[in-house]
Amino acid sequence: MGSHSIPFWNPRYQAHMCTDLSMPALLGYFMTMIYNPNNVALEASPLTTVAEMEVGEQLCHLFGYNTDPSRKDVPTGWGHVTCGGTVANLEAIWVSRNLKFYPLALRKAMSETVVVDGSEKKGPLSFVADRFVVTTCKGERKLFTDMSTWELLNLRPKTVLDLPQELHEQFGISPKFVESALQNFNIQSTGKDALEREFEVKQPIKCFLSNTRHYSWPKGGAITGLGSDAFEGIEVDDAARINLDVLQERLQRCLDEGQAVYAVVAIIGSTEEGAVDRLSAILAMRQRFQSKGLSFLVHADAAWGGYFATMLPRNLYDMPRGPSVSNPEDSFDGGAEGFVPDLSLKLETQEDLLALKYADSITVDPHKAGYIPYPGGSLVYRDGRMRYLVTWTAPVLSQGSETGMGIYGVEGSKPGAAAMSIWLSNKCIGLNPQGYGALLSEVSFTCTRLSAHWAAMTTKDDDYFMCVPFHKLPSEWKDPFNEHAIEKEKERIRQEILPKSNREIVESDVGKPTEEKLMTLLRGLGSDLNINAFALNWRYDDKDRTWNTDIEEANYLTRHVVERLSICSPDQDPTKIPFYLTSTEFTNELYGKCAKEFKRRLGLPQCDRPLFVLRNVVMSPFPTDNDFISTMVDYFRSVVEDGVRLCRKRNARGSAIHRFVMQGTDEIFLAYQPSFHLGKHRQQIILAVELEDHAKSDYIEIRESNPQDPIFLKSSVEIDLQQVVSECERGSPVSFNGTIYTHHGGPVRTSTPVTLKRVIKSRPLNSANREVDYPEDYMPFYLYGSGKQWHISHMLLQAPNATFSAGNVKLDDKLVSSLNKGHAEKGAILALTEVPETPMQPFPTSKSELPACFFFQPDKKYKVKVWDDPNDASAAGPGLLEGLGEPIEGTITLSKEIHIDLEWINKDPFEREDRVGKWRDEFSQIGKKLEKRA
Repeated sequence: MGSHSIPFWNPRYQAHMCTDLSMPALLGYFMTMIYNPNNVALEASPLTTVAEMEVGEQLCHLFGYNTDPSRKDVPTGWGHVTCGGTVANLEAIWVSRNLKFYPLALRKAMSETVVVDGSEKKGPLSFVADRFVVTTCKGERKLFTDMSTWELLNLRPKTVLDLPQELHEQFGISPKFVESALQNFNIQSTGKDALEREFEVKQPIKCFLSNTRHYSWPKGGAITGLGSDAFEGIEVDDAARINLDVLQERLQRCLDEGQAVYAVVAIIGSTEEGAVDRLSAILAMRQRFQSKGLSFLVHADAAWGGYFATMLPRNLYDMPRGPSVSNPEDSFDGGAEGFVPDLSLKLETQEDLLALKYADSITVDPHKAGYIPYPGGSLVYRDGRMRYLVTWTAPVLSQGSETGMGIYGVEGSKPGAAAMSIWLSNKCIGLNPQGYGALLSEVSFTCTRLSAHWAAMTTKDDDYFMCVPFHKLPSEWKDPFNEHAIEKEKERIRQEILPKSNREIVESDVGKPTEEKLMTLLRGLGSDLNINAFALNWRYDDKDRTWNTDIEEANYLTRHVVERLSICSPDQDPTKIPFYLTSTEFTNELYGKCAKEFKRRLGLPQCDRPLFVLRNVVMSPFPTDNDFISTMVDYFRSVVEDGVRLCRKRNARGSAIHRFVMQGTDEIFLAYQPSFHLGKHRQQIILAVELEDHAKSDYIEIRESNPQDPIFLKSSVEIDLQQVVSECERGSPVSFNGTIYTHHGGPVRTSTPVTLKRVIKSRPLNSANREVDYPEDYMPFYLYGSGKQWHISHMLLQAPNATFSAGNVKLDDKLVSSLNKGHAEKGAILALTEVPETPMQPFPTSKSELPACFFFQPDKKYKVKVWDDPNDASAAGPGLLEGLGEPIEGTITLSKEIHIDLEWINKDPFEREDRVGKWRDEFSQIGKKLEKRA
């Protein structure tokens, strides 16, 4: 373990949400785990159950929830420990579902007649049906049984939770009786489908959250039976926060169309970008919609961001408005080396952390920003009665169930050590600005110092790569197209921040107006909560120093950097990596306009392909000391520069050895063997050529004697194939020397002249020229030949892919009579209509993995459609299958002259060897040694 574990504890680790753990947390876990208490029941964990209760109260107090049961003006909060944020979010979904359907179940229990176990009975609460009055979402008092389904689905959360108490106060009905009366009608028993049918809920109920939500949300929808489609993503703005205008539109649409909403989820610290949704605005939005009759829960997913609330002074929770920005100079006392000033959060982030006190429930993971060992998640409720919506009892839990924790939520058995670990760390460090808040304030400063490097590391004029932070500089927010102002601000960072020590930065601010202080500028850099996302692009080493415009090649550079700055194999030494980073992907589907803007800032054209993004999570305050950050960043720069050299090499144009599959005997065609990963080979080319008589005779002899053995031709020396093709297209005579060979028999003829007659197809395979998706309805090929002999080659429209070529295929008489000289010489498009490409992709990575029934085999017969190719021979995609006219239909039979390449076309010669399997081998060897000793 020591040899292969990642050094999370080391300040050079800046990748995932992992770092050194707090000493109290470790002590709490160590001293408890040897007793192995199970918090499923009080009798199995008398002390750690109390610890879990205390943790719930600690977190409730942190977020501003009331923890005093004697107060009647506000609900009493409650929380408990989960194994992580995923289960906490699952429980929040479960609660929102049960809360939404609770009024329907109660309404059914008040029906005059109900069916229970196949028998008709009076509803157990029917005796109060004509007298029970409840407040609607709009604030009107109304007979409960007169409410419409829409009104029942939109009762405010507090109103729903008050229903048992209202029955008690109005009619003296005990909550225990209400619970038993609903047993046969609540959603826990019947499922939601039965209630939806009963009350004619026509439209699926929705939950709204940003597109960049954690994967646990759609997963939770699947588990709870709501379905992942119930979780509708809202596009994000340029700061990766939920777009409030779009959310407003979607909620208004729900109101207009009578579609109920379970909840709106605010992400308080997204795991990829550290973005904090405007919770305060979402809560205000809910108030407005409730006045119109639409109500829903507001849940805060603060798995990452929850502990940052410790940075806020406790007296702010009593203020009606958000806090003012604190003064970082207050923390400077001119002390010894190692000084790291604190840095307050952005004003809007502070406001939204303060607004947590009004959220209905909050997910928070102490095992993230609380520096607690795994597993340590939690869920807290503003109104503790919500836990009763997901209470589940069993005989094993009977003793002490009133005070046990195992009856609430998803989990049964769970480690008491986790609860003790969280409680002790919270208690010793303190959930306040002097405890966790002080630590996270220093971490925030460290994060902004790294942000400064990502923002100002490169200049467009001097460097041959650019580093662009996802979060814009303050000048970019003012005017994203004012390059002069942006470069001026970067230069200020380079001159006044990057070379300065922490103390020098703070000292330089003394006496300056707030807007001129370096700490003000630092506060404007980076994300809302200590995660830096940034991306790279590179430029060619040509006369014009042209910037790369291929997103796939920009991504390649980023992947190279991640591979160098992370562990991919057990034979790597974790101690040898000076700086750890990780990565993520920005897809158009999830990030929309936000991703497009990021691509623009990187100098990349708009396209549907995802952008690969570097990411570092800052959890340690120590890297800013003794120029440690600069050391890490210098190493990062060297890794990027190595990657740029690699990108230039793989995208270089010029001469190389090129290989072709030979087809035909009356007229000879060359189907080029391309590669997606090498610029010199990133082209699909089909040529009609002539050979000298002796070479042609030798070729035909071997072709006829052994038709199933593919015959190849390769250039005898390196040639610039693109230049050769271009000269042929211009009508210039052009030739090169080639070697004819087979895989099994070796060379047939060496250095034979090859003269180009015409270019059938020459189409680039760069990512910008590929389709977004593979063809859905058929497998497309180019069809070409002499008119007597016909050949096909697979159209390469997306990557990864495979080359399939077949010579001398047999077309039925109808096709032969319909095809003309133009089809043969220019090349047509042929589709195997019975073999759609999309379901077959991705193809296996080697021929040995192909199934016995694979479609591309000798003598296979298929229905086909053939079209004129409306594009020129050198036309570039995408869109090569658009504008096709009326097809000719017929059949094709493949010959024995087929060739399949699954490897060369997709092989990256610069890729590091995939050695993940060695992890299993390593464990296997350890296991064998243990077995021998046993």
